[in-house]
Amino acid sequence: MRRLLNTIYVTNESAYLTLDGENLVCKIEGEERLRVPFDNIENIVCFNYLGCSPALMGKCVSKTIPINFISPQGRFLAKICGETKGNVFLRVAQIDCFRDKGLELTQNTMAAKFSNTRQLIRRTLHDNAFMRDDPEVKKVIEVLNNGIDRIFETRSVEEAIGIEGNCAQNYFSIFNKLITNKSVPFTFEFRTKRPPLDPINAVLSFVYTLYTSEFAAALETVGLDSYIGFCHSLRSGRSSLACDLVEETRCIAERFVITLLNLQILGESDFETQISGAVWLNEEGRKKVLTRWQEKKRTDMVHPFLKQKIPMGLLPYVQSNLLAKYVRGDLESYPPFLQK
Repeated sequence: MRRLLNTIYVTNESAYLTLDGENLVCKIEGEERLRVPFDNIENIVCFNYLGCSPALMGKCVSKTIPINFISPQGRFLAKICGETKGNVFLRVAQIDCFRDKGLELTQNTMAAKFSNTRQLIRRTLHDNAFMRDDPEVKKVIEVLNNGIDRIFETRSVEEAIGIEGNCAQNYFSIFNKLITNKSVPFTFEFRTKRPPLDPINAVLSFVYTLYTSEFAAALETVGLDSYIGFCHSLRSGRSSLACDLVEETRCIAERFVITLLNLQILGESDFETQISGAVWLNEEGRKKVLTRWQEKKRTDMVHPFLKQKIPMGLLPYVQSNLLAKYVRGDLESYPPFLQK
């Protein structure tokens, strides 16, 4: 169990939460592991199977402390909470904030995305000296540098999206170079989304979808409406705000895919091609990706803003919490994720 920004995250799948007076108690195999006073809790997010005692749920409802249940794979299951008026006010504040500050949020998010993409490329260069003088790679880094400068000169979200599109196109033009293992039986030419037309695009789309769904679940736990975004336009059925927040962390998904390919964890037998030309991971391929993704989420990282060590899987929840605090006025600005 871990406390970040007054939110309790229960990451041990065998943990059980119960009530003792004015304290939340976490037990594992019947043994008390942690005790936290309710005065220090704003939200509870459970990734465990065993859940909570009815007495604890009643206490949290009386104190308007939401309890969110998330599957260990990151899928939102349910929320227990008291009166909804708090969420109503937060969602109204969300709409007002995004109308007034939508361009600023978009600029900061895209600048973070460009910086994180640049870091991903530099990491590959660090490990592969022969690529450091590659003119195409140098050009893409320069495009990303210019993108960071130009994004803050934009006067509309649409203009910012145009710069992002140019940076993304240049980045994906060298994506195949980042797959440095020459034994990989696949090549990447350009990004195709709906549908993916080659195995590498299929893995990218699958992992992007996984990560976006985890951000949508995280936004639900803090009371923000994941369907109302500041950058992606409103579209029925699309979690636009989750799509916004995942932009700054795409580098994590892309590095994960590059590692899967360089280690040859995925092979030709893990994909299937449809009559339409679409390429998808088959059941065995999805199982391999999901297993490694769960392992990735358990690895620790130091959050650049909190300066605390957290499991990678909690990053969507921390960023959603920070955005909620910004919307409520508790933070002067929203700190996007910046890869160090």
